[in-house]
Amino acid sequence: MPSPPALLPGLVFRPAAERFHTRLEWLDSWHSFSFASHVDPKWIGFGPLRVINDDTLSAGQGFDMHPHRDMEIITVMVEGELSHHDSMGHQAVLHAGEVQRMSAGTGIVHSEMNGGLAPCRLLQIWIEPDQAGLPPAYEQQAFPPRVGWTPLLSPDGAGDTLAIQRRVHLWRGRAGAEESLPLRVPPCERVWIQMIAGGLRLSVADGGEGMVLAQGDGLGFDWSASEGPLQSLRSGPQGSDVLLFALS
Repeated sequence: MPSPPALLPGLVFRPAAERFHTRLEWLDSWHSFSFASHVDPKWIGFGPLRVINDDTLSAGQGFDMHPHRDMEIITVMVEGELSHHDSMGHQAVLHAGEVQRMSAGTGIVHSEMNGGLAPCRLLQIWIEPDQAGLPPAYEQQAFPPRVGWTPLLSPDGAGDTLAIQRRVHLWRGRAGAEESLPLRVPPCERVWIQMIAGGLRLSVADGGEGMVLAQGDGLGFDWSASEGPLQSLRSGPQGSDVLLFALS
């Protein structure tokens, strides 16, 4: 699979404004990687991470019943609410702060509709499973907001995390203005950072004065050494809200 363009050795940067964009009357969607009719061989994915869509849905609108197969589909609700119905009989409403994990496995059909009175915003994430043909599965959980890193996903569903059929960990990090977010990453092959809101200043090895990520920006890097190229994270004046993936 082609690699995204490199910013510095071992780093790839995906500016928010350079993402693919789908704009419909009821949907405003920004795609970090190739999706639907938006295809670029340089941006097929990052390891097993294949999709990060930042979607805003109008009230009363959404995605009608549609199928998936052999994909781990994660929904992180940022604002508003989203109603879920699927062919396994699950009917649920996701609210801001909740996370849904759906293993499509041998096949699942579902719909996602904004049943609220205001627009909703969510990040939908697709990750390739370790193997095809797994049984479909569904779970969701609320993660109350707190300062620091909150673990959302892990391979074995340890602690309060949701389980995922891949050696992947996902955290959501929040920090106030000019606060640090200590970086603790387990052994993995790659790391991807996706900004939900606010700003984040990064210090990188051999990166001079470092760089700043803003809402919608993404950054990926290899984690093959005991310490990757990323040295530290510090939020900007508006604080920060960020996702961090450890991928293998």
